[in-house]
Amino acid sequence: HQNDYLILKKKLVVSAVLTALILIGSMTSLLSGLPLGTHFWLFVLTIPVQFWVGAQFYRSAWAMARHGSSDMNTLIVVGTSAAFLYSTMAVFATGFFVSMGQKPQVYFDTAAVIITLILLGRMLEARAKGRTTAAIRHLLQLQPKTARLLRQEKEITLQIDQVQAGDVVVVRPGEQIPVDGVVLSGTSSVDESMLTGESLPVEKQTGDPVTGATTNTTGAFTFRATKVGSETALARIVNLVRQAQGSKAPIQRLADTVASYFVPAVIVTAVLTFAVWFVAGPEPGLNFAIMNFVAVLIIACPCA
Repeated sequence: HQNDYLILKKKLVVSAVLTALILIGSMTSLLSGLPLGTHFWLFVLTIPVQFWVGAQFYRSAWAMARHGSSDMNTLIVVGTSAAFLYSTMAVFATGFFVSMGQKPQVYFDTAAVIITLILLGRMLEARAKGRTTAAIRHLLQLQPKTARLLRQEKEITLQIDQVQAGDVVVVRPGEQIPVDGVVLSGTSSVDESMLTGESLPVEKQTGDPVTGATTNTTGAFTFRATKVGSETALARIVNLVRQAQGSKAPIQRLADTVASYFVPAVIVTAVLTFAVWFVAGPEPGLNFAIMNFVAVLIIACPCA
């Protein structure tokens, strides 16, 4: 996840710089003095944003399309591609618009801003997952590697994975408790801050529960192991964090569900728009049909 974060961060920096130039060029005459005109250089600046920075959206959208479905990536791809292709046509096929008595308009800034903003969200998500991975690693490091067991009135040291439920475990001052259990004899104070966040140690005596990876402070005691391996509180916490890390938030699942219906609906609407304008629209019918077909995609998908 750290590697994903660094890659996204690099892409975001490039995308943000190019998008800033595109926005400035779109709203001012900064690029008008260059050869070939402002629109051509906006086209050049948008290419890396659309196809290098946005490559991951295309890959994800294609993967969904192969399974006959769509998600938020499909919305991003359809919307930004429509804006980019329409604007490219405005740059290199100016006569197409002149034939309808219209001045060519470009929407390179729309495509670039959408990709940059979505990428910012993806980068923040990757950073959060990276921190979660670090938290899991830290949690796993809390558990001791060995445990001191009392067998036939003798103390023996075993690897933590060899401890079984029912074993009697000895814990000395300053040691970490290896597994979950119940105190058999002795009294002590246990630092449970890793589990509860409470900084004050908790007094433990016969019959009280103790949790693996917490720290014994003052006294020595023995306890009977009740939960070991994947059943300990620590193992269950780690498992829950991993599950949360690999799952989507409810609002994200809802967005993907809506997109799976919305994308086909928008495409059908765009096709119907094309057909109506081509058949019943003014001349040149093909030109008006194409322009309104693209307009539906440009407006609907980025807004969604």
